[in-house]
Amino acid sequence: MSAKRYIMHIDLDSFFVSVERLDDPSLIGKAVIIGGNAQRGVVASCSYEARKYGVHSGMSSKEAFQLCPHAISIRGNHARYSEESRRVTKIIDEMVPLYQKASVDEFYIDLTGTDRFFDPYQLATEVRQRIIRETKLPISFGLASGRTIAKMATNKAKPNGQLFIPHGREMEFLAPQPISAIPGLGESTAKKFYTYGIEKIGDLQKCDLRFLKTVFGKNGLWMWEKARGIDSGEVVPDHSRKSISTECTFNNNVSDRRKLESVLVSMTEELSGKLRKENKLASCLAIKIRYANFETHTQQEKIPLTAAEHILIPGVKNLLTKAWDKNRPVRLIGVRLSQLTTGRYQINLFDDNEEQIRLYQAMDRINFKFGEKTVCRAAGMEIGTRNFNPFMRD
Repeated sequence: MSAKRYIMHIDLDSFFVSVERLDDPSLIGKAVIIGGNAQRGVVASCSYEARKYGVHSGMSSKEAFQLCPHAISIRGNHARYSEESRRVTKIIDEMVPLYQKASVDEFYIDLTGTDRFFDPYQLATEVRQRIIRETKLPISFGLASGRTIAKMATNKAKPNGQLFIPHGREMEFLAPQPISAIPGLGESTAKKFYTYGIEKIGDLQKCDLRFLKTVFGKNGLWMWEKARGIDSGEVVPDHSRKSISTECTFNNNVSDRRKLESVLVSMTEELSGKLRKENKLASCLAIKIRYANFETHTQQEKIPLTAAEHILIPGVKNLLTKAWDKNRPVRLIGVRLSQLTTGRYQINLFDDNEEQIRLYQAMDRINFKFGEKTVCRAAGMEIGTRNFNPFMRD
């Protein structure tokens, strides 16, 4: 008989807003919108006080300020958010046997087996209390037999609370909740359920599996299992890849800085596109230069978590300025993004407007469908054929 699973889900409540309030306590209790302004941009995060007016992340800033005109607008500081995220990660790493960082402010922790020595709920409580004590950030968690129930328990516990769903009580917990509360169940699917009179998860629990498979195809089983709290998804530590990099070896040594910059721009585009495709963010940027005599130099710097080339490219150019010796021809040049973590591009919304975000999404869709570099910046197009040697490292 397999051991009972204890999966903990942690969410740092209104994380960006909470970090801003650490630095400026006058923001406590006020409606705060991070990202964009009343004219343009996209909401990266907002306080609970703003959410009461219907504001949510991903919404256009113009619409958000129409709903909540008295909200305080903050551009955002992703360097600070990355810093606080690393502090939380360090605490978790020291206290639990197995965890997965799902995003800059979200974690899954597997406490299965700890019940032989500790009360898992007490251990989860101690993790939360230490994070609050050492970072002063509000945090919520859910503890349950699987990832989905744990995440839904966290959502019920917010703001700044905790909730344990005992084994065998999953369906009871789920039944009164709307079907839209199931993570991963989209709005269009929910509307289809409504046409059949299925509004609560309890209604879904009563549905015959054959009916669900007939109406929703292969997703029918997934929905049937989610409604019953069946979830065998594992907590997978993100140890598989710690860096992503690429190099260009020139057929003829290069002394032209403009050409070196063009290659760097193109390689940075390529790597950042791969990060976005895999929902990864990097927090360290480096370049490598090998001169004609095979002498090799590297320059690197810590950066806020990002997967956006318009943030990475200026950093790469700055590193080139530091590393390049104009009196020596270059044989090879490379870019490396490291200290990767799982996370989405929203961490960079503070500096963006809606048009820029849509541009990234459109570029990624085209490149993912038709191949890398189908669409790219003009600065990276004048290179011609390149001897790229992309590689991944553990």
